[in-house]
Amino acid sequence: MSSVTIYHNPACGTSRNTLALLRDKGVEPTVVEYLKAGWTKAQLEELFKAMDVSAHDALRVRGTQAHELGLTDPAASDAAVIAAMILDPILVERPIVVTPKGAALCRPAELVLALL
Repeated sequence: MSSVTIYHNPACGTSRNTLALLRDKGVEPTVVEYLKAGWTKAQLEELFKAMDVSAHDALRVRGTQAHELGLTDPAASDAAVIAAMILDPILVERPIVVTPKGAALCRPAELVLALL
């Protein structure tokens, strides 16, 4: 399958497992190490729309400063959450996989199978 992208953190076990599962299925995705590449507002908004989630839904809390930054407060706007994600890319939950069939946060890794 062409045109598959994984937004990947190599330090994350679920992200590594998702990438391995794609490769086991014969898919060699474009791998974007988002901690190095960073995010843009347009990119995040497009991904969240494709996944039909809010910025809050895609916010990684575990192992981040999300709570301390006030991002877990339901009153925090999506714009504020996205701005924080741009400044600190670790705040985006991972891995996100995009294929011609759609996009999804693949936690657990097996969720990627529905996109193939």
